Amino acid sequence: MDNTMKQLPAKPVDLKKRIYHWAIAIVTVAVIVWSCTGINFGGIKDSAAQITGAIFAGIFHPDWSYVYNGTGEDLISQLWETICIAFLGTFISAIISLPFAFWAAHTKHKKWYVSRTGKLVLAIIRSFPEIVLALMFIKAVGPGSAAGVFALGFHSVGMLAKLFSEAIENLETGANEAVASAGGSKWNIITFATMPNLMPELISNTLYRFDVSIRSASILGLVGAGGIGYPLIIALQYRQWNRVGIILLGIIIMVVIIDWISGWIRKKLV
Repeated sequence: MDNTMKQLPAKPVDLKKRIYHWAIAIVTVAVIVWSCTGINFGGIKDSAAQITGAIFAGIFHPDWSYVYNGTGEDLISQLWETICIAFLGTFISAIISLPFAFWAAHTKHKKWYVSRTGKLVLAIIRSFPEIVLALMFIKAVGPGSAAGVFALGFHSVGMLAKLFSEAIENLETGANEAVASAGGSKWNIITFATMPNLMPELISNTLYRFDVSIRSASILGLVGAGGIGYPLIIALQYRQWNRVGIILLGIIIMVVIIDWISGWIRKKLV
């Protein structure tokens, strides 16, 4: 075997590509620096260490009497209300999202501007933060869990419909073509081809959104939209650190359990 190795020709340097990458890096650094200059940081307060220590002391010495006392204002009742808010908001949004998803999916329309219009509507819906929606619905239906359900449901439509539309666009067209070649109508194609193939993706995305809604429902109570957030903000205001500790522990346990269950279900669907 010949020991002499032929030298490969040097790879030509793409000057335009290198300049492009350097330009992206410089712009990114400039944006980061500009963002930092826009933050008004007044320093850490003298009481920060004391408050942080009190919160951790409350977590390690929680108020166990608040777990359940039968009044309906205890930890178990508030966590259950939070789960109900997240479940109803996600369930409602999953149903409403389907027609929006078919509207926004570009594979379902011959004219490009139809799907673009649908995507624009979904982007507008997603632009409303859940806290703002909760405040708006509190004015409309009053404080409580109903405002939280409407806020989560409205906001989740924008995200779920976006995920659903992407799933529709990524579907294989073989089943649709088979139904169409057999003389099926558009409704038959959706019913017997699109929806059966789409269902695992729909359920998986809905479960993922339910995980997000659980965390959001815990926050919406801070503005009076029901759930565990309301007793949490009250405990923080009155510096009841033992109560804060047990509430935070309850939220952590709730999120971990639901995340494990939904993850297990998603694995079964794949």
